[in-house]
Amino acid sequence: MSVLLFGVSHRSAPVSVLERLSVSDSDRPKLVDALLSSRTVSEAMLVSTCNRVEIYAVVDAFHPALEAVGQVIGDHSGLSVAELTDHAYVRYSEAAVEHLFTVAAGLDSMVVGEQQILGQIRTAYSDADSNQSAGSTLHELAQKALRVGKRVHSETGIDRAGASVVSVAVHRADTIRGDQPPMRRAVVLGAGAMGSLATSQLAGDGVTDITVVNRTAARAEQVAATVAEKYGITARGATFDDIASVMADADIVVTCTGSVAAVVQVGDVHSALTRRTNPAPLMICDLGLPRDVDPAAGRLPGVHIVDIEGLRGDDQTRAAEDDALAARSIVAGELAEYLAVQRQAEVTPTVAALRQRAADVVEAEILRLQGRLPDLDGDQRDEVAKAVRRVADKLLHAPTVRVKQLASSGRGDHYAEALRELFELKPGAAESVSASESGIEDLR
Repeated sequence: MSVLLFGVSHRSAPVSVLERLSVSDSDRPKLVDALLSSRTVSEAMLVSTCNRVEIYAVVDAFHPALEAVGQVIGDHSGLSVAELTDHAYVRYSEAAVEHLFTVAAGLDSMVVGEQQILGQIRTAYSDADSNQSAGSTLHELAQKALRVGKRVHSETGIDRAGASVVSVAVHRADTIRGDQPPMRRAVVLGAGAMGSLATSQLAGDGVTDITVVNRTAARAEQVAATVAEKYGITARGATFDDIASVMADADIVVTCTGSVAAVVQVGDVHSALTRRTNPAPLMICDLGLPRDVDPAAGRLPGVHIVDIEGLRGDDQTRAAEDDALAARSIVAGELAEYLAVQRQAEVTPTVAALRQRAADVVEAEILRLQGRLPDLDGDQRDEVAKAVRRVADKLLHAPTVRVKQLASSGRGDHYAEALRELFELKPGAAESVSASESGIEDLR
């Protein structure tokens, strides 16, 4: 049995697709039940946030399980197989485990290092546990992922990474402005985790008027109301249709939408400049990956764009990158440890079968000895039995210990198969080791 991951996130799909895929708390058990109705899926856990929908399933065969998962997700979202293929990513076995650890560490979030995802994974696991859709594999995997996330946040400064990027970008923009009056009016494009972080950072830096722009007005108004209440400033929400008008008199524009394509075109910026009465240059901090703003907009007179690439040389940005690097190192170490334990566990049934085979042979020979030498007294028979068992144990010690050690290298299935062949173990006496695949990216 291996773990299959089927996912769609802010890195692979636009918001419109994520909204169609989103799963409410009330719908989660229905989807999980539908997944478990497939004979190829024995366990399932569903992680659903505003930025990602991921299904972790324990399966006995890759292709039939992927087809079953795709069918369930397609029925729920109304998306065709072709549409899912365009936006989904698939990981299998070790690659699926690595992805979950990376997500739990906050390394795959829109705001690198944000801790909210840990709570969302915990909720998904709790639901799977309550619905009895998580068996031993997902129990162990989810608990390990939560421990990895906690360790990353306690041993690195990755929590500060997102705030550092916003802070550095705003400081760089202020430096470029030179002797202009302090920035007081700002526009933030994006009302997700990064957008919320940006509004707080700007308000803390002295900005007193913020317009939050989002695809949906309700979410923009929610973020605006939160920052207004917390910092006592003026804040309002707007939609992407208002981009040009709200940028017209802004001192600074911070973009962090998570879109897979540019949302601010040259025409939007040009339109804003034609309406502009503010004599200061228009500063745009494009924090999107990929870019939210067409780079050509930076060639317009009176416009300066600060983007992620341009921030890489800053000391504070380098520190954030070092924290992310340290987090990845922790994930890599924890992954290696987890996989080593799993591989050793996979050969355990074969080792147990081998020891049982040896025990059966020993007992048979002792019984035969008793039949041939009936005059042996009880103490003599016990000593002979102990001697035979010691010989068997010593002969088996090296191969059984060594096969577990070798299993950690990722070839445990080969060593287990060799033992089964050499000692004529019954095929049913040990579980076969699942083949490992990774990096499968296609639903077709």
